[in-house]
Amino acid sequence: MSAPGTWRDLPARFTSAVVMTAVGGAAIWAGEHWFSALVVAITTVMVWELARMSAPARSAGALALAALAAGSLAAVLVLHVPFALALLAAPGLASLARPRLHPRVVAAYACALMLSGYAMVALREGAGLATILWLLAVVVASDLAGYFAGKGLGGPKFWPAISPKKTWSGTIAGWLGAAAVGAGFAFAGQGPWVLVLLSPLVAFAGQLGDIMESWIKRRAGVKDSSNIIPGHGGALDRFDALTGAVLAVLVLGLLDVLPQIGG
Repeated sequence: MSAPGTWRDLPARFTSAVVMTAVGGAAIWAGEHWFSALVVAITTVMVWELARMSAPARSAGALALAALAAGSLAAVLVLHVPFALALLAAPGLASLARPRLHPRVVAAYACALMLSGYAMVALREGAGLATILWLLAVVVASDLAGYFAGKGLGGPKFWPAISPKKTWSGTIAGWLGAAAVGAGFAFAGQGPWVLVLLSPLVAFAGQLGDIMESWIKRRAGVKDSSNIIPGHGGALDRFDALTGAVLAVLVLGLLDVLPQIGG
């Protein structure tokens, strides 16, 4: 059967994925400070890309907003006090100071990026390593299943007005891939079987994060948020789903329905 999509980007995507997995895995295992530093770096780049897309003529402004994001998130992680969480809104509020493409959306998305960065570190410290590994596995499995099903099967588009490449086949395959991760953790005794239901929910939140970034890119008239990751585009293109998934896990934790994962 002839695949509806093209696979020309697969070698570059695979190579970049291997490098990112190695760097991320090393930071996770190295401990709290290395992991926090990596999260701050990635969040900073994502805010920079968002600022560039929403105001392409102001490159210096994008760098300033990225520096504010780095300083704010680092300060929150170092201070470790509740009132410091207000600093997470600093880049979003600062982005409103000058005209931008859909300024309120950009400000809200910047706040979401900052909150997800903080939540990643908080989950690593509070919920433990196994929860982070489950979260990452859900996002990766959903992304891989969606990519191959979408490319290989094609079919009706999920939301063509916003994300013209996303198909129903890829979306559903992503849910199934996430459910398989949940089943794998439960089968290995690393969590309850409710993970089979929660994992697709988290994957769906990740897909919504992907769609949100696609909406911003379409309004900005760009294909990728940047070109710093071969085969993937920018950090936002790669970690947009993780942003949505992390926020979903944060909500599950606040509602006290996130189960204990790991030993």
